[in-house]
Amino acid sequence: MGTVPGWQLTFLCGIFSWIVVSSILDVTQKLRSLTQPWVSRHVASDTPIILQIQSYHHGWLDALFSGLSCVVSVPFYTAFLPLLFWSGHGKLARQMTLLMAFCDYLGNCIKDVISAPRPSCPPVRRVTATKDEKENAMEYGLPSSHTLNTVCLSGYLFHYVMSCTQNTDALTQVVGLAMVCLLVSLIGFGRIYLGMHSLVDIVGGLVFGLAILAFWLTVNEYIDSFIVSGQNVTSFWAALSLLLLFAYPTPEFPTPSFEYHTAFDGVALGIVTGIQQTFDQFHHDNVPRIFTPQLTTLAFVGRILVGLPTILLVKFCSKALAKWSLPIVANTLGVPIKSTSYIPTLSASNAGKRSDETKQPSYLQKLFFFSGQASFDVDTGIRLLQYAGLAWSVVDLVPSLFHRLSL
Repeated sequence: MGTVPGWQLTFLCGIFSWIVVSSILDVTQKLRSLTQPWVSRHVASDTPIILQIQSYHHGWLDALFSGLSCVVSVPFYTAFLPLLFWSGHGKLARQMTLLMAFCDYLGNCIKDVISAPRPSCPPVRRVTATKDEKENAMEYGLPSSHTLNTVCLSGYLFHYVMSCTQNTDALTQVVGLAMVCLLVSLIGFGRIYLGMHSLVDIVGGLVFGLAILAFWLTVNEYIDSFIVSGQNVTSFWAALSLLLLFAYPTPEFPTPSFEYHTAFDGVALGIVTGIQQTFDQFHHDNVPRIFTPQLTTLAFVGRILVGLPTILLVKFCSKALAKWSLPIVANTLGVPIKSTSYIPTLSASNAGKRSDETKQPSYLQKLFFFSGQASFDVDTGIRLLQYAGLAWSVVDLVPSLFHRLSL
């Protein structure tokens, strides 16, 4: 067994210390008291602008901006990223997956720290054409996740393509940058038109997105090198994933944001674990890529037909295994647990505990739930393991099937 590098212990201890200190000092509430009133005033003052934009509403504009929102939504990226792995672009796929998880975590943290409202509906007309949009409407407003994610992912894709393409002239770079700016502008304008965000939310998403993208471009090569050839990668990332769950801020009222983060936290864990184990077999730089003689379009279609049902089956099995095993482990360790949706018997047994249902636990309650009366929501662990299993199958199990089937 190898030794644990000192920087890993320092990093994890730093996060642990932040969880304890921020809970003692009630950092979230202090930041909220400073930022929420200012943001709320801007949301209210932006209402006339939103109404002016919506005065030009039309059916095809509803369809256009709803479609664009779906194309840059988390469910779309969740479905698209496996195809990117299987197409042979492993480095781009793992970088965009981890960047997506990073954006999702930071964006949702900021949302729940500030806990600022979305535009008031009515008078604002809110268009929620899909189930995903209806769930998004339940989150807080600032920053706009769609804007933030679009800035980061399209910006990183542009950087990656420019870095990998040789002899690119200035005109190509200008056209590529203009396309990125156009997409970000359409997404931002569309979120206002659909009544999902105010102008301050869009500006916040743009500012935070540019800051996150600039940071990522300085560290992405170091992160990638660590994942593919570092020491103690899997155990470090598992500990990091667990601590990030506890470090997540408590919103003013519960929202789906924590659930989204938990899912992508699991995805990042599964991707890192699978890549670490199978990099030399399936994810090195010389693997076959789509549109080459080694990976034809027909073979890629075959990969999709094999891969998608497999990862869906793994997701179902991972959830079932977690639902069975986690309550057993918790009961063995004497940990009080509850379930908000996944395990009806646990939900029924906690039906009378209204305070647990209506208010999320604080940092220390979540981290040291075994020392008090607070119950641990086992759904969080189930969701983490479910998506970790799904992501692991994308980069480990499914490529093994491709190899055996000569796809």
